[in-house]
Amino acid sequence: MGVREGPVLYKATMASTLSWSSSCCSLPHRLVGLATNEWPKKAAGVMPILAQKKAQKLRKIILKEDVADLGKKGALIDVKAGYYRNFLLPMGKAQIVTTLLLKEMRIEEERIEAEKRRVKEEAQQLAQIFQTIGAFKVKRKGGKNKQIFGTVTAQDLVDIIKAQMNRDVDKRIVTLPEIRETGEYTAELKLHPEVTALVRLNVFAN
Repeated sequence: MGVREGPVLYKATMASTLSWSSSCCSLPHRLVGLATNEWPKKAAGVMPILAQKKAQKLRKIILKEDVADLGKKGALIDVKAGYYRNFLLPMGKAQIVTTLLLKEMRIEEERIEAEKRRVKEEAQQLAQIFQTIGAFKVKRKGGKNKQIFGTVTAQDLVDIIKAQMNRDVDKRIVTLPEIRETGEYTAELKLHPEVTALVRLNVFAN
């Protein structure tokens, strides 16, 4: 029995050894497969996350005042989160843009535009009044022929408008030709950047 069992035991031992060797030899191939096939797939899943985190480091803000090398008051810009947190926010120069803030900004813009339209319409109405009111009479001491002593100034016209129409006009918006003699002249009043009124003057000597 001992002689017969020897070869059987030997064959079993050899089979076990070969099986273990085959398993060990195949292990590096599985590791290589992991490194070459599975790693790129995992890396591809990591890249979008990194890009997303990088994008989140920017903050959309609105400037509350002019900031050198950044923008004017009211500008909507993207800045780095650290720059906003460490400088702009503590200095009160900007604030984060939110949905509520955008709504408030839109309402304010509409209010400003409505006010601009109102001011322009008032200027147009006043220009129409000046056009239909006729010439303002200006009396001056006369000299030889049609000459007058002195001249007619923007302040003179402003005073006449105040006296006859009870309206205050800034003399800085008045443009007058040089007036040295009697006659009819036309002055310009810049009532609005887009509205200029023409005012007639009738200069006569007493």
